[in-house]
Amino acid sequence: MRIAISSDHAAFSLKQELREWLIELGHEVADLGPDSPDSVDYPDFGYRLASVVADGTAERGVALCGSGIGISIAVNRHPDVRCALVSEPLSASLAREHNDANVIALGARLTGADMAKACIAAFLDTPFAGGRHQRRVDKLAAPTL
Repeated sequence: MRIAISSDHAAFSLKQELREWLIELGHEVADLGPDSPDSVDYPDFGYRLASVVADGTAERGVALCGSGIGISIAVNRHPDVRCALVSEPLSASLAREHNDANVIALGARLTGADMAKACIAAFLDTPFAGGRHQRRVDKLAAPTL
């Protein structure tokens, strides 16, 4: 699978570890930065990740920051991307099954590397259920306010 990954400075080390793990699993991984642990602004990296997933360059995305909150908000600004902030495998699986999430967000200060790997594995291994869920997912890209 083609997977894009990005982070802010707080999650730089976790991003590096997860990138290598995903490559070992045989995935094609696009590291969208940053390239060092120097301070950066998470919206820049969230927007970049959202664009790559939305245009189909990557099939899935992994977004990381200190808490996972800020970068997930940034990613979700794109109407064609559904980013789920998760902290354990069940929510990662349900995000795919019910919400057709195409990006997963994790907080490096809150989630250890082993748990992050378990979440990503559940996210990548779970198909979208479709059916009644499709109508709801369609509404996410075209809100009626």
